[in-house]
Amino acid sequence: MGILKRAIAKDASVVSCAINATDIVSEIERIHKTSAVITAGLGRLSIAASMMGYGLKGNNDTVTLRVKGGGPSGMLVAVADSHGNVKSYAENPVVEIPLNDKGKLDVGGAIGNDGTLSVVKDLGLKDPYVGVCPLVSGEIAEDVAKYYATSEQTPTVCGLGVLVNPDLTVNVAGGYLIQVLPFADDSVIDTIEKNMATLPPVTKMMTNGMSAEDIALRLLDGLEPNILDENEVFYKCNCSRERTEKILCSLGKDELELMAKEDEPITVNCHFCDNKYVFTPDELLNLRKKM
Repeated sequence: MGILKRAIAKDASVVSCAINATDIVSEIERIHKTSAVITAGLGRLSIAASMMGYGLKGNNDTVTLRVKGGGPSGMLVAVADSHGNVKSYAENPVVEIPLNDKGKLDVGGAIGNDGTLSVVKDLGLKDPYVGVCPLVSGEIAEDVAKYYATSEQTPTVCGLGVLVNPDLTVNVAGGYLIQVLPFADDSVIDTIEKNMATLPPVTKMMTNGMSAEDIALRLLDGLEPNILDENEVFYKCNCSRERTEKILCSLGKDELELMAKEDEPITVNCHFCDNKYVFTPDELLNLRKKM
């Protein structure tokens, strides 16, 4: 379980969001058996997706973040609902590359920066909203801020951090978003800039014992902030046998018949949670009859 908190300035001109996602990223590592750099990269993307999903209005709304930068990680995907729950996967969960020039996990090197970040918001309308922007660095936080600036014209500051232990378990993981509303005056922006100039990295704040609430309020220091709302968030996959049956039916009657003629059970594996759904030839034929 993660903890997400949102704070708002007294004049309502700025909103901050912070999340302790250590348990969520630990679950990502457990399910996908990721190497350290992919734990960090996929963890960052999932943290960003959770915060972005929590800002959606409808109960069934979702946001999907896809990053493909030409690096050895391949494509990374994270999907979050409007409660901040998230699921994710990496095309290549194990990547081993040297540390970057700062001696840290080279997330940008694993993801690459020759590609795009795409954001798909399913808001229950006829067509989803799709925003695409070129990657800035592949480090995720800068790319998310760039997306907001170019696709939604919302000035945004994003910070993401995942600290991985030598045994590949997750020490701490979290992040924040600051979004400035159009009516904010210059003094508010100056205050945010001053706060950012002295703000430690996310993992440093967390290892020093700062909670999500502490970070959300610290981001708006000097603006008389108050906590706006909060929520418990989880790594949560909504796959099921019923949903898997619908996917199989979408293949068409002929394909189901061909699979049944192989006279062997087929296994459908969920990319997000690694659940496996087994269908016998008779079950495939029964699905065909229902179509």
